[in-house]
Amino acid sequence: MTKLLFHKKDTTKEKDIIEQKIWKVDKSKHFPQGIKYSLVYIHKNKRMIGYDNERAKGHHKHYLDKEQKYNFKNLEQLQIDFTNDIKKLKELLYGNQKN
Repeated sequence: MTKLLFHKKDTTKEKDIIEQKIWKVDKSKHFPQGIKYSLVYIHKNKRMIGYDNERAKGHHKHYLDKEQKYNFKNLEQLQIDFTNDIKKLKELLYGNQKN
């Protein structure tokens, strides 16, 4: 069983895209929490940040051109980490702006 729990897609004032999808899935060795997720930040049609738990790779994140394991705790912390990475990246891309 796969059920979409959350889907949100926004375009920032800079025309970047933030898309978040979270599904409830059957618990398995690939998805022991029963959750599948994909969170991305797209800048000029390129993924700059991505958090996901793809079946073959498990929990991991992409930041710029680097991929690393992600220590998944819960969905709340996932959102916090994703948001913090977006703030850091936007500062690199656009300077210290007030939102």
